[in-house]
Amino acid sequence: MAANRRIKRMASSQPGFLNLKSTSDSAGLASTRRKRLNKNKKKNWNKHIDINDVDEFLEDIRHQERTTGGLLSEKSDDTLFFLDVGPPKKAEPKAPPLEVKMRKGKPVRPLRIDLILQRDSLVPVPKDVLSYQQPNAKKLRRIAQKAEHLAHKGVVPRRQKKLLNMRPVEKTESKAVTEANNNPERDFYDIWAQETKSTADPWYLQQTGKTRVKRPEKLNEKPSVLPAVEVIAPGGSYNPDFFSHQALLQDAHEVEVKKQKAEDKLERQLAVNKDHLATEETIFREQVEGLVEEENVDEEDAGAEEEEDGVMFGAISQAIKKTEKDRRRERAEKLKEQRREADKVKTFKQQQLFQLRSIKTSIKQDEADTKVKQIQRKANQEAQKSQPRRLGKLKFQAQDLEVQLSDELAGSLRQLKPEGSVLKDRFKSMQKRNLIEPRERAKFKRRLKVKYTEKRAFREIT
Repeated sequence: MAANRRIKRMASSQPGFLNLKSTSDSAGLASTRRKRLNKNKKKNWNKHIDINDVDEFLEDIRHQERTTGGLLSEKSDDTLFFLDVGPPKKAEPKAPPLEVKMRKGKPVRPLRIDLILQRDSLVPVPKDVLSYQQPNAKKLRRIAQKAEHLAHKGVVPRRQKKLLNMRPVEKTESKAVTEANNNPERDFYDIWAQETKSTADPWYLQQTGKTRVKRPEKLNEKPSVLPAVEVIAPGGSYNPDFFSHQALLQDAHEVEVKKQKAEDKLERQLAVNKDHLATEETIFREQVEGLVEEENVDEEDAGAEEEEDGVMFGAISQAIKKTEKDRRRERAEKLKEQRREADKVKTFKQQQLFQLRSIKTSIKQDEADTKVKQIQRKANQEAQKSQPRRLGKLKFQAQDLEVQLSDELAGSLRQLKPEGSVLKDRFKSMQKRNLIEPRERAKFKRRLKVKYTEKRAFREIT
């Protein structure tokens, strides 16, 4: 039996062999040889399961959608069939023919490549979701709903209120148009002049930097009315006149007197008052303070407390409740006092009518005093312009006058001794004209100690 079965298998494997057995037998043989598979596992679903029928069904649906625009089962009979009743009795009006390009009397057919690229599917193009998306769409929708709700209530938003309250913007002038050369009404100007006529828009010229921004008038004001270089008085010459030299000496003397007075005042304020100095008696009193018996002091304090208690109890006992008669009398006196004050005010107003002349005189005097004060204030302001302002924490210290005494005057320029410093003079001038703040020399403080060492070569010589 085994040999016969082997011969049959070899014969069936030969080419041209026709199997005459039924399909059930072949299926039975195949089933006996089929490998056992576990279909519960997911990895065997697509690997060992035949899904050709599902693919054919889906492909059929796609074909129907491409050709007819949908499934045939869902189409109505009118779209699928029509009733043929023969030729129409009356020719229907034909639609106007489309414009067809002609070349050599024949219509031009589209190219084959254009026909291939044309869309032949009846399925509509899927909607592009990304093109309809907006950033913060939910937030904007919520803001729009809130604005609509407020508008329905009649509430105006704050931003809209600001826009309504803003002043109307003035209409700007239209941009300048370049005039034609043949316009007889154009302005005449010299083409050889240094400043050429600008016909462009002023805003455009300003933004492009071709014209300068208008400089504020305040920037043209100088911080001080003093000249950059002050000429010294005639007495400062190398060969001055006697009177001019004496006038310069007098000015220098006044400066020194002011300095001396300021120093003396400071010394007086810082001087120690002899009356405040401690003597032997005051020192002894301070040492004995608190050592004396305080019995008498305690008795005096007790007597004072008893007197205060008696006064307190007496005041409480004297407080008697007011009667109705006393209250009526107080109200009557209060009304009389109010009438008396009203009569005083009325009498004073009547008397003012007879004082109009003196009032006018006093008003004129006040106006004259106000004018004098205004003039004085303006004069002080003008004088203040020539004085250095307080620009920093330090005050301006004027430079010492460069003066030579009478016995120091030289007879010629060759014998003249130079005084002062040009650099210091310019530095002080800038401070006086409010260009820089008063400064003082920075104090240098050495952080590390200086260490002196004796070199070997020097040690060898010594």
